[in-house]
Amino acid sequence: MALPFALWGTAMAAMAPLVSSGGPLLVASLRLLPAGLALVFAVPILGRSLVIARSDWIWFLAFTVIDASLFQAFLARGLAGTGAGLGSVLIDSQPLLVALLARSLFGEAINPIGWLGLSLGLVGIVCLGAPPGLLSHLVMFRQSDSLTIVWNPGEFWMLGAAVAMAIGTVLIRYACRSSDPVAVTGWHMTLGSIPLIVLHALDQKRAFFPEWTSLDWGLMAYASLFGSAIAYGLFFWFANSKELTSFSSLAFLTPVFALATGVLILGERLELLQWFGVLVVLISVLLVSQRRRLWEAGKLQENFATEQGNR
Repeated sequence: MALPFALWGTAMAAMAPLVSSGGPLLVASLRLLPAGLALVFAVPILGRSLVIARSDWIWFLAFTVIDASLFQAFLARGLAGTGAGLGSVLIDSQPLLVALLARSLFGEAINPIGWLGLSLGLVGIVCLGAPPGLLSHLVMFRQSDSLTIVWNPGEFWMLGAAVAMAIGTVLIRYACRSSDPVAVTGWHMTLGSIPLIVLHALDQKRAFFPEWTSLDWGLMAYASLFGSAIAYGLFFWFANSKELTSFSSLAFLTPVFALATGVLILGERLELLQWFGVLVVLISVLLVSQRRRLWEAGKLQENFATEQGNR
């Protein structure tokens, strides 16, 4: 289940250098359209139905607009205005939003162990990706003018992407009540790319196709096919069949995979605080995924201690 988040972590690193030269709308649309078409062609091969049931159409359209068009546009705009550090921190805050929505809509229980795990996940990704200026502001309580240096529009676009992704994670269950989740994912990516392509074509400040090198097109192909087609197909298939809170908490692993890619391929080094963040993230995922068993084990131990005390 962690594969989609590993692919997303590396795909964000591949997309980042392309946004400035190609524009966020083009990068967002090229990430969606080829991936969506690949899934649409793969669905019949897998023996699944491409038809979206009439009863699912309203939810499917809402899912397409929010999770495909808005999410990818916000993500690409965020990459244009921020680095992968704080941007990944904000976009990976979505498990908390998913947990709240899943609790209210589907009645998924979140006991104190689960809330502790979600909170530790946020602490971990802050340690992994937040710039030193933000951390020093939080720790040293510096004057508010330092926030003007840390916060910029890119971070707000990433926060919007996190909200869109959280809502999309919940909407997939409504959009797939009578339809195949892989088909829904493929169609929503294909149709969701159309508004982005139109808006990019209307932008007179940019050429429709940038002068990318073969390496740039290779990065775009990886972000589209692996970071979208495979990652989103797996993600929404799991989201439609697994418990949302536990599954979405794996999103905390995305910055971990991104940093691991930098260490193994680019020779980057992690700071001590980032290693601490990796450890905290792994603990948070364990707590959220095993929250029921840990909570029940704690209750049994408490009841046993109470019984022994009463004897």
